[in-house]
Amino acid sequence: MTLRDITALAGCRGVVAVQEHVWGAGSEIVPASVLLVSAKRGGILVGAYDGDALAGFVWSMPGWRDGAPTHWSHMLGVVQAARGTGLGERLKLAQRDRVLAQGVDLIEWTFDPLQAPNAHLNFSRLGCVATTYLADAYGAMPGPLHRGTPTDRLIAEWRLGTPHVERRLAAARAGASALVARSADVRDAPRAIATETAGEWIAAGPVDAALDVRRVTVAIPPRFTDMQERARDLAGAWRLATREAFAAYFAREYRVVDFFLDREKGGGEYLLDNLELRT
Repeated sequence: MTLRDITALAGCRGVVAVQEHVWGAGSEIVPASVLLVSAKRGGILVGAYDGDALAGFVWSMPGWRDGAPTHWSHMLGVVQAARGTGLGERLKLAQRDRVLAQGVDLIEWTFDPLQAPNAHLNFSRLGCVATTYLADAYGAMPGPLHRGTPTDRLIAEWRLGTPHVERRLAAARAGASALVARSADVRDAPRAIATETAGEWIAAGPVDAALDVRRVTVAIPPRFTDMQERARDLAGAWRLATREAFAAYFAREYRVVDFFLDREKGGGEYLLDNLELRT
């Protein structure tokens, strides 16, 4: 794949086609005209090309947070045939290079916290952190990725030049799938959500919102997109359980610092850390 900036109308129309492929023609598509204006006025629109065919893209818009310049990364899309190749990560790294060249050191975006592959990329590979949870951020949306449960989102904060990010990127360049936990209590942190088997699915149990330790984990199930289609009650219960857990611990100054992907079954666990409880 060749990565290059998209700055012409034809390329922006290609991005529209990829949006329709990834999210469905009935979803909320960003039109080519808006993409073009953004790309000409500080936005970053990078495409991945397999020959002349657009296989993926990443798009962010410049903005401000607390008086400092930022980028808001609104979309990252990769066509089905190119998934599992690391292309999404390559696009994010290209975006990082271009944002740093603008003198900006923070990129933010939202993602569904129940989608394990996205969580793995954002936290394990890129080194994001998260401190904000949005309940039903976008309201009801069409498409298989959104249908069946509220559109709750975490805001990923990618602070581009921090040691935390640099360590993650160095591990990725060295071929590691994730950093090795530096102490046993990281991987043995207590669970905020109990889990139980429900036929072919994993169900969410009670939430413990009162753990008083430095580190806790928040589990998410495998195959959440399938669960929304085939076991909607279980999917809804997971949405409410994770919403309760994240809201409770964020209110107590915890933040998400990592994600442990279950490569065999799917799903995984978020690691939340509270520096104020460091012993």
